[in-house]
Amino acid sequence: MGRLGRLPVEIPQGVEVKLDRDLIEVKGPKGSLSRRLTRNVEVKQTDDGILVTNKNETKPSKMMQGTLRSHIRNMMHGVTEGWRRQLEVNGPGYRAEVKGKDISLTLGYSHPVVIEGRENMSFNVEKNIITVESPDKEDVGHVAALIRGARKPNVYTGSGVKYIDEVIRRKAGKQAGSGE
Repeated sequence: MGRLGRLPVEIPQGVEVKLDRDLIEVKGPKGSLSRRLTRNVEVKQTDDGILVTNKNETKPSKMMQGTLRSHIRNMMHGVTEGWRRQLEVNGPGYRAEVKGKDISLTLGYSHPVVIEGRENMSFNVEKNIITVESPDKEDVGHVAALIRGARKPNVYTGSGVKYIDEVIRRKAGKQAGSGE
């Protein structure tokens, strides 16, 4: 069984952490994030950083210890460096453009698909590459999945929206008859 949940989460320079009874708030140069804490886990601030410990030795408590530590570590990374996800738009007439806090996608439907941005989220479009940035990792992943889900990649033509690091295995399609 992994023991990463017992290690303290290091607090980077310029990050301020505030602990309440059931809430943790992290503020940094890229923004601020907060998360509710569960009853099974206790969070303390020490000289080494943020320490996540079990209140009791039950299975849910052990599971939440590592999960909550990972969430806190992602919050620290988000407020200092931020999270980003890139997607690629391929297809005839397919394009994306930023309109205020939202992104408008023209993907071959009779109407444009508009996906709303969240708080502290920014979109950037260069040629056919969409970049989603935010301090919250969950928001970045969710909005990137919504953008990809607007027109999933076609395995025959390769058109659609895919993650920049995603590999689409192409299928051959129909072959002409042998004429025998």
